Amino acid sequence: MQSRTKLKSASLAVMLLMLASPGVLAKGSTAAANVTVLEPAFQMPGLQRSRILRLYLPPDYQSSNDSYPVLYMHDAQNLFDASTSYAGEWRVDESLNQLAQQGLKLIVVGIDNGGEFRNQELLPYSGPPIGQAQGDQYLQFLVTVVKPYIDQHYRTKADAANTGIMGSSMGGLISHYALLKYPQVFGRYGLFSPSYWAVGANVQQFSQQLPLPGQRLYFYMGLQEGGSMVPDIERLVHKLVAKGMTAQQAQYRLVEGADHNEAAWAAEFSRAVLWLYQGKVLP
Repeated sequence: MQSRTKLKSASLAVMLLMLASPGVLAKGSTAAANVTVLEPAFQMPGLQRSRILRLYLPPDYQSSNDSYPVLYMHDAQNLFDASTSYAGEWRVDESLNQLAQQGLKLIVVGIDNGGEFRNQELLPYSGPPIGQAQGDQYLQFLVTVVKPYIDQHYRTKADAANTGIMGSSMGGLISHYALLKYPQVFGRYGLFSPSYWAVGANVQQFSQQLPLPGQRLYFYMGLQEGGSMVPDIERLVHKLVAKGMTAQQAQYRLVEGADHNEAAWAAEFSRAVLWLYQGKVLP
């Protein structure tokens, strides 16, 4: 009888999540029941575009009155759902549903990338090889439109210590740029395979600002990533350490055999969020 009661309660929680869903997931979706699409799309001031958000809520969100930390992530099409991804998914929902059983519960807000505008929107500084940067407008959209909406409509812990930003490649780059632009908004930074090559000489800007007290940065790179990816991140991390960045403020992981892809980032995701939100360093 007890097991049936638990099953009934779990089914009810799933039904409540589905009823609360403002958007419908694609047919053939691999996203968990606690992932929804927020509709209509959100307007991006200064860019004359709109953008879809994808929302992950912790498994107990509907059955509790708790407030939760929030992680904002880029390239939302690749976070939860194989049917919307263009290069595989991070399995963020599956990973966090498992971590919730261990006590780590987060809200994740994924911002869809802009397709043909992706590189420009995630670029902090204009110049070759990408061209005109729209990173300032993109982060302004996140900070002045997306975050206020999420904080108003969901039970969030809205302070910087409980607010993170994470992405890979160009998404890792713009996430690091958020430390320079909005250190009072974000206190947790997941910098996966950041494309420092894209900003040329402006890469020096990223070594000028240390994390504030209480902030945490998680640098990740795969050893098999091409071009200047590995040397770029190693130079930057070494400069920040020389300026005083400590192991309590930042972790750097260089993973042997890992390439520049979603499978590698998915494998690292749980380790990263455990460090960022709980300070746990896994062996």
